[in-house]
Amino acid sequence: MATRLELKVYRADTHNNWCPGCGDFGILAAIQMALFQLRIEPHRVAIFSGIGCSGKTPHYVNAYGFHTLHGRVLPVATGAKIANKDLTVIAVGGDGDGYGIGAGYFVNAGRRNLDFTYLVFNNGVYGLTKGQASPTLAKGIKTKSLPEETILEGLNPIALAVGAGYTFIARGYALDVRYLANLIAQAIRHRGSAFIDILQTCPTYNDLYTKDWYEEGVDGHSRLYKLEDEGYDPVVHDPTNADEIVAKKIQAVAKSYEWGDRIPIGVYYQIERPTYEEELTTRRPSLREKALVDIDLTDRDVTPLLEALR
Repeated sequence: MATRLELKVYRADTHNNWCPGCGDFGILAAIQMALFQLRIEPHRVAIFSGIGCSGKTPHYVNAYGFHTLHGRVLPVATGAKIANKDLTVIAVGGDGDGYGIGAGYFVNAGRRNLDFTYLVFNNGVYGLTKGQASPTLAKGIKTKSLPEETILEGLNPIALAVGAGYTFIARGYALDVRYLANLIAQAIRHRGSAFIDILQTCPTYNDLYTKDWYEEGVDGHSRLYKLEDEGYDPVVHDPTNADEIVAKKIQAVAKSYEWGDRIPIGVYYQIERPTYEEELTTRRPSLREKALVDIDLTDRDVTPLLEALR
């Protein structure tokens, strides 16, 4: 079955109504390419989304999809992965959805190290609600949709992810589709909590961080550069070595603050650690053989539990 899969298998027959030129198209194509690259059958994939332009992503991928509430994509995706450990779970959301109202969930999902992938579409604005500043827009910035400059400091998603404990942390660019697809494939293959912050253009509301700004940048040279091209090594080679872990985290955070003339993309940090599911099955050995979704609960008498709650 897997050998007969084609890229078009992952494309849903649903009308796409994103704005023309939106970076979301590139991210969608990269997700589909990554699934094809890994030859994961559509019925083994579940994509969850929050609210916002990015929230429509599950509608356009031929896989299981769930459109959740604003900022709540991660707890719903967590429940799905715990219920069915055999699913490839991908959570998607915008920078407002994930770093604003969903910030608490973002932090605690990293702490758990659940085996799933979280993709954040980061364009610096709330695209669906007419271009208000999102948490990632830097202080003093004024896009065409804002009446005045922002007065809040911008949030650094990569540094926050390092502190939260994500075990795979990367940054991609929506309009470099092939490179982004490879990053997403790496994230899905990673055993643990994988997070990718994706720089995404919003031609409707953000007239500052445009395709030309990213790709022509300074003196006609792209501002974006790939970490691996400069010999950067994100991997913690000895997960038992506390000094190495700290050094790699400091390295990742330092790189995450590069912005302006040069912006690094690629994998910032990666470590192999026991997943939440592995920790859970250590305490509940019965879950090793069967996922929760496969356990027959029809013969369980819950009357004592209900009586205890009276």
